[in-house]
Amino acid sequence: MMASYFQRSAAALGMAALLSAACGPASARGAADAPDASGKADASAPLPLPTGVDGPAKLAPTTSVAEADARLAEVSRLRAVVEGEYGDSERHCNAQFFVNHCLDQAKEKRRVALARLRLVEVEASHFKRAESVARRDQSLFEQQKQDAQVAAERQANPPKPKIAPSEPAIRKPAGKSVAEREAEHAEKMKGVAAQEAAGAGKRAANAAAFERKQADAVKRQQDVVAKQAARAEKVRKDAEAKAAEAAAEAARAAASAKKQ
Repeated sequence: MMASYFQRSAAALGMAALLSAACGPASARGAADAPDASGKADASAPLPLPTGVDGPAKLAPTTSVAEADARLAEVSRLRAVVEGEYGDSERHCNAQFFVNHCLDQAKEKRRVALARLRLVEVEASHFKRAESVARRDQSLFEQQKQDAQVAAERQANPPKPKIAPSEPAIRKPAGKSVAEREAEHAEKMKGVAAQEAAGAGKRAANAAAFERKQADAVKRQQDVVAKQAARAEKVRKDAEAKAAEAAAEAARAAASAKKQ
Protein backbone atom coordinates (compact mmCIF):
# COMPACT_ATOMS: atom_id res chain seq x y z
CA MET A 1 0.00 0.00 0.00
CA MET A 2 2.84 2.40 0.86
CA ALA A 3 5.61 3.24 -1.64
CA SER A 4 9.08 1.90 -1.03
CA TYR A 5 11.87 4.10 0.30
CA PHE A 6 13.43 4.54 -3.14
CA GLN A 7 10.10 5.43 -4.71
CA ARG A 8 9.46 8.07 -2.03
CA SER A 9 12.95 9.49 -2.53
CA ALA A 10 12.47 9.71 -6.29
CA ALA A 11 9.08 11.37 -5.81
CA ALA A 12 10.59 13.87 -3.38
CA LEU A 13 13.28 14.73 -5.93
CA GLY A 14 10.60 15.14 -8.60
CA MET A 15 8.66 17.53 -6.39
CA ALA A 16 11.82 19.51 -5.67
CA ALA A 17 12.41 19.85 -9.41
CA LEU A 18 8.80 20.90 -9.90
CA LEU A 19 8.98 23.56 -7.20
CA SER A 20 12.31 24.77 -8.55
CA ALA A 21 10.75 25.14 -11.97
CA ALA A 22 7.75 26.92 -10.40
CA CYS A 23 9.86 29.54 -8.70
CA GLY A 24 12.67 29.70 -11.28
CA PRO A 25 16.34 30.34 -10.50
CA ALA A 26 17.28 33.30 -8.38
CA SER A 27 18.67 35.15 -11.37
CA ALA A 28 15.43 34.69 -13.31
CA ARG A 29 13.35 35.94 -10.39
CA GLY A 30 15.59 38.93 -10.01
CA ALA A 31 15.22 39.75 -13.72
CA ALA A 32 11.44 39.34 -13.55
CA ASP A 33 11.13 41.54 -10.48
CA ALA A 34 13.61 44.18 -11.68
CA PRO A 35 11.96 47.60 -12.08
CA ASP A 36 11.72 49.22 -15.48
CA ALA A 37 12.71 52.78 -16.32
CA SER A 38 9.64 54.13 -14.46
CA GLY A 39 10.60 52.24 -11.27
CA LYS A 40 7.67 49.76 -11.52
CA ALA A 41 7.70 45.98 -11.85
CA ASP A 42 7.24 44.77 -15.41
CA ALA A 43 3.60 43.63 -15.81
CA SER A 44 4.65 41.24 -18.60
CA ALA A 45 7.11 39.34 -16.37
CA PRO A 46 6.10 35.66 -16.00
CA LEU A 47 4.33 34.75 -12.78
CA PRO A 48 5.68 31.81 -10.73
CA LEU A 49 3.94 28.54 -11.57
CA PRO A 50 4.85 24.85 -11.79
CA THR A 51 5.93 24.39 -15.39
CA GLY A 52 5.03 21.20 -17.19
CA VAL A 53 1.72 20.71 -15.36
CA ASP A 54 -0.40 21.12 -18.45
CA GLY A 55 2.36 21.01 -21.06
CA PRO A 56 4.01 18.03 -22.74
CA ALA A 57 5.49 16.83 -19.42
CA LYS A 58 2.79 15.93 -16.94
CA LEU A 59 3.04 16.41 -13.17
CA ALA A 60 4.52 13.35 -11.46
CA PRO A 61 1.89 11.68 -9.25
CA THR A 62 2.15 12.00 -5.49
CA THR A 63 3.46 8.86 -3.78
CA SER A 64 3.27 9.67 -0.05
CA VAL A 65 1.35 11.77 2.44
CA ALA A 66 4.51 13.67 3.35
CA GLU A 67 5.03 14.55 -0.31
CA ALA A 68 1.37 15.63 -0.60
CA ASP A 69 1.75 17.90 2.45
CA ALA A 70 4.92 19.39 0.99
CA ARG A 71 3.20 20.06 -2.34
CA LEU A 72 0.21 21.69 -0.66
CA ALA A 73 2.49 23.91 1.44
CA GLU A 74 4.45 24.94 -1.64
CA VAL A 75 1.23 25.65 -3.55
CA SER A 76 0.10 27.92 -0.72
CA ARG A 77 3.43 29.75 -0.80
CA LEU A 78 3.43 30.14 -4.58
CA ARG A 79 -0.17 31.34 -4.55
CA ALA A 80 0.86 34.15 -2.20
CA VAL A 81 3.75 34.98 -4.55
CA VAL A 82 1.37 35.07 -7.53
CA GLU A 83 -1.00 37.41 -5.71
CA GLY A 84 1.87 39.65 -4.62
CA GLU A 85 3.26 39.93 -8.15
CA TYR A 86 -0.22 40.59 -9.49
CA GLY A 87 -0.54 43.48 -7.04
CA ASP A 88 2.78 44.86 -8.29
CA SER A 89 1.53 44.52 -11.87
CA GLU A 90 -1.66 46.41 -11.02
CA ARG A 91 0.33 49.31 -9.62
CA HIS A 92 2.57 49.25 -12.69
CA CYS A 93 -0.40 49.19 -15.08
CA ASN A 94 -2.13 52.11 -13.37
CA ALA A 95 0.85 54.26 -14.32
CA GLN A 96 0.71 53.24 -18.00
CA PHE A 97 -1.22 54.91 -20.82
CA PHE A 98 -3.04 51.74 -21.94
CA VAL A 99 -4.22 50.77 -18.46
CA ASN A 100 -6.92 48.26 -19.45
CA HIS A 101 -4.72 46.35 -21.87
CA CYS A 102 -1.96 46.11 -19.30
CA LEU A 103 -4.40 44.96 -16.59
CA ASP A 104 -5.91 42.33 -18.91
CA GLN A 105 -2.46 40.85 -19.51
CA ALA A 106 -1.71 40.81 -15.77
CA LYS A 107 -5.06 39.16 -15.00
CA GLU A 108 -4.50 36.48 -17.64
CA LYS A 109 -1.04 35.64 -16.26
CA ARG A 110 -2.50 35.44 -12.77
CA ARG A 111 -5.36 33.21 -13.95
CA VAL A 112 -3.00 30.78 -15.73
CA ALA A 113 -0.64 30.61 -12.76
CA LEU A 114 -3.44 29.98 -10.25
CA ALA A 115 -4.99 27.35 -12.53
CA ARG A 116 -1.73 25.40 -12.73
CA LEU A 117 -1.22 25.67 -8.99
CA ARG A 118 -4.77 24.41 -8.55
CA LEU A 119 -3.91 21.28 -10.57
CA VAL A 120 -1.10 20.48 -8.13
CA GLU A 121 -3.36 21.19 -5.16
CA VAL A 122 -6.18 18.98 -6.44
CA GLU A 123 -3.84 16.06 -7.18
CA ALA A 124 -2.16 16.21 -3.74
CA SER A 125 -5.49 16.56 -1.91
CA HIS A 126 -6.94 13.63 -3.85
CA PHE A 127 -3.95 11.47 -2.90
CA LYS A 128 -4.37 12.32 0.79
CA ARG A 129 -8.08 11.42 0.70
CA ALA A 130 -7.38 8.17 -1.13
CA GLU A 131 -4.59 7.30 1.31
CA SER A 132 -6.91 7.96 4.25
CA VAL A 133 -9.58 5.68 2.76
CA ALA A 134 -6.98 2.97 2.09
CA ARG A 135 -5.72 3.11 5.65
CA ARG A 136 -9.25 2.93 7.01
CA ASP A 137 -10.05 -0.07 4.82
CA GLN A 138 -6.82 -1.77 5.90
CA SER A 139 -7.68 -1.17 9.55
CA LEU A 140 -11.15 -2.63 9.06
CA PHE A 141 -9.67 -5.63 7.27
CA GLU A 142 -7.20 -6.26 10.10
CA GLN A 143 -9.98 -5.94 12.68
CA GLN A 144 -12.20 -8.38 10.79
CA LYS A 145 -9.29 -10.80 10.45
CA GLN A 146 -8.61 -10.59 14.18
CA ASP A 147 -12.30 -11.10 15.03
CA ALA A 148 -12.46 -14.15 12.76
CA GLN A 149 -9.35 -15.60 14.41
CA VAL A 150 -10.81 -15.10 17.89
CA ALA A 151 -14.11 -16.71 16.83
CA ALA A 152 -12.24 -19.68 15.38
CA GLU A 153 -10.25 -20.14 18.59
CA ARG A 154 -13.42 -20.02 20.67
CA GLN A 155 -15.07 -22.58 18.42
CA ALA A 156 -12.03 -24.86 18.67
CA ASN A 157 -11.79 -24.44 22.44
CA PRO A 158 -15.31 -23.83 23.79
CA PRO A 159 -15.53 -22.72 27.43
CA LYS A 160 -16.27 -25.39 30.01
CA PRO A 161 -19.90 -25.45 31.17
CA LYS A 162 -20.51 -24.15 34.66
CA ILE A 163 -21.72 -26.68 37.23
CA ALA A 164 -24.98 -25.57 38.81
CA PRO A 165 -24.98 -25.55 42.63
CA SER A 166 -26.98 -28.26 44.36
CA GLU A 167 -29.15 -25.69 46.11
CA PRO A 168 -29.69 -22.55 44.03
CA ALA A 169 -29.34 -19.37 45.99
CA ILE A 170 -32.47 -17.38 46.60
CA ARG A 171 -32.51 -14.60 44.05
CA LYS A 172 -33.80 -11.18 44.76
CA PRO A 173 -36.83 -10.35 42.63
CA ALA A 174 -35.87 -8.38 39.56
CA GLY A 175 -36.88 -4.74 39.51
CA LYS A 176 -37.72 -2.33 42.32
CA SER A 177 -40.30 -2.87 45.01
CA VAL A 178 -43.57 -0.95 45.16
CA ALA A 179 -42.33 1.13 48.08
CA GLU A 180 -39.17 2.11 46.19
CA ARG A 181 -41.15 3.12 43.10
CA GLU A 182 -43.58 5.17 45.20
CA ALA A 183 -40.69 6.93 46.96
CA GLU A 184 -39.05 7.75 43.63
CA HIS A 185 -42.35 9.07 42.26
CA ALA A 186 -42.86 11.25 45.30
CA GLU A 187 -39.34 12.63 44.99
CA LYS A 188 -39.90 13.30 41.30
CA MET A 189 -43.15 15.16 42.02
CA LYS A 190 -41.33 17.30 44.60
CA GLY A 191 -38.80 18.26 41.97
CA VAL A 192 -41.55 19.11 39.49
CA ALA A 193 -43.31 21.27 42.10
CA ALA A 194 -40.06 23.06 42.90
CA GLN A 195 -39.45 23.75 39.21
CA GLU A 196 -42.97 25.06 38.77
CA ALA A 197 -42.56 27.38 41.76
CA ALA A 198 -39.23 28.64 40.46
CA GLY A 199 -40.65 29.16 36.98
CA ALA A 200 -43.72 31.05 38.20
CA GLY A 201 -41.68 34.08 39.24
CA LYS A 202 -39.78 34.05 35.97
CA ARG A 203 -42.98 33.83 33.93
CA ALA A 204 -44.47 36.74 35.89
CA ALA A 205 -41.35 38.81 35.29
CA ASN A 206 -41.45 37.98 31.59
CA ALA A 207 -45.12 38.95 31.40
CA ALA A 208 -44.42 42.26 33.13
CA ALA A 209 -41.52 42.96 30.82
CA PHE A 210 -43.73 42.19 27.82
CA GLU A 211 -46.41 44.57 29.08
CA ARG A 212 -43.82 47.31 29.52
CA LYS A 213 -42.54 46.75 26.00
CA GLN A 214 -46.09 46.95 24.65
CA ALA A 215 -46.75 50.17 26.57
CA ASP A 216 -43.48 51.66 25.35
CA ALA A 217 -44.34 50.71 21.79
CA VAL A 218 -47.78 52.34 22.04
CA LYS A 219 -46.24 55.49 23.53
CA ARG A 220 -43.62 55.65 20.80
CA GLN A 221 -46.33 55.27 18.18
CA GLN A 222 -48.35 58.05 19.78
CA ASP A 223 -45.28 60.29 19.89
CA VAL A 224 -44.63 59.62 16.20
CA VAL A 225 -48.25 60.48 15.31
CA ALA A 226 -48.10 63.67 17.40
CA LYS A 227 -44.82 64.73 15.78
CA GLN A 228 -46.22 64.05 12.32
CA ALA A 229 -49.36 66.08 13.13
CA ALA A 230 -47.27 68.96 14.49
CA ARG A 231 -45.05 68.86 11.42
CA ALA A 232 -48.09 68.88 9.10
CA GLU A 233 -49.62 71.80 11.03
CA LYS A 234 -46.38 73.76 10.76
CA VAL A 235 -46.21 73.07 7.03
CA ARG A 236 -49.80 74.24 6.63
CA LYS A 237 -49.19 77.44 8.58
CA ASP A 238 -46.01 78.14 6.66
CA ALA A 239 -47.91 77.65 3.38
CA GLU A 240 -50.70 80.00 4.54
CA ALA A 241 -48.16 82.61 5.62
CA LYS A 242 -46.35 82.39 2.31
CA ALA A 243 -49.67 82.65 0.43
CA ALA A 244 -50.69 85.71 2.48
CA GLU A 245 -47.31 87.30 1.91
CA ALA A 246 -47.56 86.61 -1.81
CA ALA A 247 -51.06 88.13 -1.92
CA ALA A 248 -49.88 91.22 -0.05
CA GLU A 249 -46.93 91.56 -2.38
CA ALA A 250 -49.25 91.26 -5.37
CA ALA A 251 -51.57 93.91 -3.89
CA ARG A 252 -48.66 96.26 -3.30
CA ALA A 253 -47.46 95.70 -6.84
CA ALA A 254 -50.95 96.45 -8.21
CA ALA A 255 -51.26 99.64 -6.14
CA SER A 256 -47.83 100.78 -7.29
CA ALA A 257 -48.81 100.13 -10.89
CA LYS A 258 -51.97 102.23 -10.53
CA LYS A 259 -50.02 105.14 -9.09
CA GLN A 260 -47.69 105.12 -12.01
